[in-house]
Amino acid sequence: MNLERLPNEEKLSLCRKYYLGGFAFLPFLWLVNVVWFFREAFVKPAYTEQLQIKTYVKRSALGLLLWVAVLTTWITIFQHFRAEWGEVADYLSFTIPLGIP
Repeated sequence: MNLERLPNEEKLSLCRKYYLGGFAFLPFLWLVNVVWFFREAFVKPAYTEQLQIKTYVKRSALGLLLWVAVLTTWITIFQHFRAEWGEVADYLSFTIPLGIP
């Protein structure tokens, strides 16, 4: 999608939709929002909607970082304690590794 062709009001609307979509457990939308709208928010000359776009981009980046931190923490804990958790960890796993833990 080429953001250069969109009017500023539609850019703001699209940025807001991606920001709100991230709250539906879709943090990938926050990543897309940050990548697509970073230049619009911080590099382009000032225009009316830019302040709101900048807010959405900052909040999307913060939400994305929070998701990455939580997911990384969970993966680390699960991988470290999986063998100790026994049957509970097996129910949480999609695949059960074979071999000695």
